[in-house]
Amino acid sequence: MGFKLLVLPPDDSGSHFGDDWPGRLSKAVPGIDVTVCDSVGEAMEVIGEADAAFGNIVPELFERAHNLRWISCPWAGPPAGYYHQPLIDSDVVVTNMREIYSDHIGAHIMSFVLTFARGLHVYLPRQMRGEWRPGYETVHLPESRALVVGVGGIGAEAARLCSEFGITVVGVDSRREKAPPGVADLRRPDALDDLLPTADFVIVTVPETPATQGMFRAEQFRRMKSSGFFINIGRGATVVLDDLAAALNDREIAGAALDVFEQEPLPSGHPLWSAPGMIITPHVAATGPYTMERRFEVLLENCVRFNEGRPLINIVDKTNWF
Repeated sequence: MGFKLLVLPPDDSGSHFGDDWPGRLSKAVPGIDVTVCDSVGEAMEVIGEADAAFGNIVPELFERAHNLRWISCPWAGPPAGYYHQPLIDSDVVVTNMREIYSDHIGAHIMSFVLTFARGLHVYLPRQMRGEWRPGYETVHLPESRALVVGVGGIGAEAARLCSEFGITVVGVDSRREKAPPGVADLRRPDALDDLLPTADFVIVTVPETPATQGMFRAEQFRRMKSSGFFINIGRGATVVLDDLAAALNDREIAGAALDVFEQEPLPSGHPLWSAPGMIITPHVAATGPYTMERRFEVLLENCVRFNEGRPLINIVDKTNWF
């Protein structure tokens, strides 16, 4: 019993990421040997002996990882390049952190939906100009339809919340066989283009994969209702931003809200900043309490399972990146 675990905290995790993790893991997992490295350079010195790793095991690290059997990805949807070819081709199992952010991101999605439904994206700019001018055609939610593209943990929570407001929800997903609560109809991705003209809200939660890169571009925005709203909190690479900006400026759609972008930070001169009906949040949808503890709980559960030779949870299809 026992194994060597390398912990390489992600760059976006803060200076005190998991300070108490080694002690807590040692108490719960017999024989575990945890090494925390603050940089790739430090990790280079110990990766060769590690049986498992938590973090972004970049190609130069991976090629030295002679004993590695499992990698715990710190994110639900990691940055582009995480699933590099040597990792995909290997026998190393990868797990991720899916479903630990569903409540926070679900609330963020609903804030966008309600903003568009009640016209806050119109009234707030008027407030900043000191302009008292009523007038916005609200969306009556019980008579509206939402198309949720990607019905994993986050998409399922968004669908449930939408349905609580009376919205009819149709889901598009490549894996689910059965519609979760709140989803009236579940379809495959090949139905997407036919469904876009029926939706008042198009809510995208899919991860970045070879199949979803550039999934939403000019053609898809042209298929949407001119009164429709587009929301993306999945990954920035799924949306061609210039095409979205053109669709907004040409009034092909009524509005859009993004929390993720092809390029982050979004350049200050990008036309989306001034596009009509645009709401921008700086990749903060997952922000909220308890996420660090939830992350640890997934890692701990898998460390216990790995040590006992049992199947891991949240295993990733490396070829498809999720």
